[in-house]
Amino acid sequence: MEYREIVAVTGLSGLYQLLTTKSDGAIVRSVADKTTKFISARQHNVTPIESIEVYTTGDNVRLQVVFQKMTEHEAAMPPTEVKTSDSAAIKSYFKNIFPEFDEERVYVSDMKKMLKWYEVLKANDLLKFEAEEAETAEEAAPAEAVAEVIAEEVAEKPKKAAKKKKADTEGEPAAEASDEKPAKKAPKKKKTEE
Repeated sequence: MEYREIVAVTGLSGLYQLLTTKSDGAIVRSVADKTTKFISARQHNVTPIESIEVYTTGDNVRLQVVFQKMTEHEAAMPPTEVKTSDSAAIKSYFKNIFPEFDEERVYVSDMKKMLKWYEVLKANDLLKFEAEEAETAEEAAPAEAVAEVIAEEVAEKPKKAAKKKKADTEGEPAAEASDEKPAKKAPKKKKTEE
């Protein structure tokens, strides 16, 4: 199970691993208790948590960035009993770890949800963002290599055309200068007498 496979499902609390999708819904597994269930597309929406963004006073940030800040400031995290009851303590915690939060649009209920999700992800060892970023960079490297090869091939096409033109002007047959075979000539038709 990886971070990018984790989804939030509307109408259900907690986080889920998306196992498969169907035309009328999806099959998900709870990250917390490992139970598997079918969720109907008519009743539930599925959102990958890697696509969730958090409002800030500047540009919005991915939820992953908030989780990284929470990991860095884990010692300052409020105790479990405070996480569910004391709204002021939760607000001050998030203001300390991430001062850019937009307090008007990020509600205390959202902050509580982030704290719960963080605990579930931590318990299941899914807070390894550096490794995933490195994998993404490695996946991008072969694509860049392919792009370079294509660019080289495109750059060589004018050279081949120039060689062919040069061969034509020197009196050599163009077929010898290029890698292509000459087209076959159609046989002449015999004239029949009537």
